[in-house]
Amino acid sequence: MSISVTTMQQGETRWVVADRIRFLGGLAGSNLELLEVEVPPGSGTPPHSHASPELFYVIAGEVTIRHFAAGKPPTTVSAGAGTSVRIDRHAPHNYMNESGKPARMLVLIEPSMTAFFREIGTAEPQTAPDFARIGAAMQRHGIEALQMAS
Repeated sequence: MSISVTTMQQGETRWVVADRIRFLGGLAGSNLELLEVEVPPGSGTPPHSHASPELFYVIAGEVTIRHFAAGKPPTTVSAGAGTSVRIDRHAPHNYMNESGKPARMLVLIEPSMTAFFREIGTAEPQTAPDFARIGAAMQRHGIEALQMAS
């Protein structure tokens, strides 16, 4: 038996568009990995779904999380510090920082998603994201972008 320690300075860091993702490690014998995600004001994800369930725990600021059920208006949750939100497999969702302040959250996900973030992440924030490259990586990792009705 052993223990593993990752400090804030040691965790691998990648930028996914404007969000900074720090990889904190996984649980041996499980299919779960922990990330810290810093979300600046106005940043977030487009509506999407994927096979990995997610558990968000907001540690600072506020993040708006939406669930998009077919034929219904989105369910919106404003998650402030101390709030956890579970997203089931294949649940259509997104998150956004609609506040004027930075937000930070811990995210528990499966390795399929961390592989996606490592593939599309960059060493610096992306001012002009390569959406074609991100879209191709989404296909490779089983992430489906939702087509929203106008």
